[in-house]
Amino acid sequence: MYEKFKPQDLNFLDDNDKELFTKISTYSEQVMGDIDPQKVRISEQLEKLKPVMEEIAKERGMALEDVFIKYMDVASLVAAKRDQRFKADMHDLGVMEFK
Repeated sequence: MYEKFKPQDLNFLDDNDKELFTKISTYSEQVMGDIDPQKVRISEQLEKLKPVMEEIAKERGMALEDVFIKYMDVASLVAAKRDQRFKADMHDLGVMEFK
């Protein structure tokens, strides 16, 4: 969830989703630093992201929970797109064969 992303990772998103994802991801890089998401409880991670999610909720007239859900949905899509691109790149390089 807290990996750095490249602009091309977001090309398939609409402007609203791109803005939401970018704002939260950029904020998470600042407040999370180099923490290992596998070792830090999700509740602690969410607490650190709460200020930016509250700001977005207020700006968009959304419930905080809806902002969180939307972010998780978009983050999952971005991760799937990255994985798809990685597999295609590896296939093109002849490094891996995927079915």
